[in-house]
Amino acid sequence: MNVGALDGKVAIVTGSGRGIGAEIARKLATDGAAVVVNDLDDGPAKETVAAIEAAGGRAVACRGSVTDDRFAERFVGTAVDEFGGLDIVVNNAGYTWDSVVQKMTDEQWDAILDVHLTAPFRILRAAQPVISGMAKQAKAAGEPVPCRKVVNISSLAGLGGNVGQANYAAAKAGITGLTKALAKEWGRYNVTLNTVAFGLIRTRLTETPAGGDGTIDVDGREIAVGVNPDLLAAMEHSIPLGRAGTPVEAAGAVYLLCRPESDYVSAQTLVCSGGLAI
Repeated sequence: MNVGALDGKVAIVTGSGRGIGAEIARKLATDGAAVVVNDLDDGPAKETVAAIEAAGGRAVACRGSVTDDRFAERFVGTAVDEFGGLDIVVNNAGYTWDSVVQKMTDEQWDAILDVHLTAPFRILRAAQPVISGMAKQAKAAGEPVPCRKVVNISSLAGLGGNVGQANYAAAKAGITGLTKALAKEWGRYNVTLNTVAFGLIRTRLTETPAGGDGTIDVDGREIAVGVNPDLLAAMEHSIPLGRAGTPVEAAGAVYLLCRPESDYVSAQTLVCSGGLAI
């Protein structure tokens, strides 16, 4: 693997065993970063690690649910123990569990807020001592403090709301607030924090399997996934580029905010939607 712009950097990416997260992990590794890959299940995480290593990169797996009480410390600790530091944090893991508000249960509300907002908060809280310590160490040695990066994943739903997604929209609006607050707190450590708001991206959460409805298992819950094909086609028709995005394209938007060219971009939201506006 050729030396890239992220050579020597260490990245952690939640939900990176499949879909967009896996493409983010591979993209960062291709540009030189060592990556801690996370998924609920061993298999997908190990597959992403194997793909990175086969391409000449460095990666390790950290299996587990981002909503577990001690996951954040273990995730950050894996980066430090395996690769000696932490430079890039991408909070990507998540799913949707939709209902109109009068039918939405407390369990639905809490689960979506936990995975999309509380989990990133805990990971960033766990990362703060590591990031601030590395910045202080560089300053004490009279060295420049490298620019470190946090990219939190949002959605068009978090910017403009969406029918049946009060929980998801609230969580994604909240991640924007968290990002902007920490951009003010962490600027002194030379850390940039930004969000990427995705529009319609074709993943296993939007594709309806052949033969009917699909589900995913999340912590023992069977969650329905997939968008009706006719509705999906109508949604694509409303996108100026005329189609949904791919996981590779979604990963590219995150990658832009991890590269040195974005070192003076912070507290911003990059919309990755094919031109679809809220």
